[in-house]
Amino acid sequence: MYLLNCFIKRIFDIVSAGALALVLTPLWIVVAIAIKLDSKGPVFFKQNRRTKDGRVFKMLKFRSMVVNAEQMAAGLFNYENDPRVTKVGRFLRDTSIDELPQLFNIIKGDMSVVGPRPCVEYELGDFDTLNKRYKKRFQVKAGLTGLAQTMGRNDNSWDNKVTYDNQYVDAFKKIGVLIDIKILWNSVIKVSKKENIYENKADESMTDAEAAKYEEEEIIRIAHLPD
Repeated sequence: MYLLNCFIKRIFDIVSAGALALVLTPLWIVVAIAIKLDSKGPVFFKQNRRTKDGRVFKMLKFRSMVVNAEQMAAGLFNYENDPRVTKVGRFLRDTSIDELPQLFNIIKGDMSVVGPRPCVEYELGDFDTLNKRYKKRFQVKAGLTGLAQTMGRNDNSWDNKVTYDNQYVDAFKKIGVLIDIKILWNSVIKVSKKENIYENKADESMTDAEAAKYEEEEIIRIAHLPD
């Protein structure tokens, strides 16, 4: 039954992502023009992310920040009023339109419509030495949306996200694509409310750079605690 559900999931991924990418063609054009007019740089942002079994792939997004933003200030973290986010980029992030290019990652097979959000290649530290709890989320393909996104999105700490991701892994093994349908419905509701888009600082007295450095070190520490 598990293999059957995996097959159904893959067929759904290809059909839904392909159909949506085609229907949204006019939107691609409008967004691409808006990005180019708003700031210097490419339309798409490419970043090394991890999917099933820790495999690294190039994930696509519409560029919503200035070029080389990852090497500035808060790095991988995006707090509210982040100066690296462009004017058009803020709208793209608020509406989650910046994530739509991942439809092509889904068609290619790097991602699924539903699954744990793909972490940046180095975000959790060395993949091979991750503890079992953190590695469990990599038993399935990364997703455009997931259980953690419907349960608080960026309002969750990384540790809470892992808890929800692992719950999804267990749920998919038990009831298959039915859990995907539920998550998709809840995701649409969550996006429409535009909630929990930005990450929270551990300490508001810190600068963006200080908060990001602290969070980065803490995430890696917890991800490598002994089982």
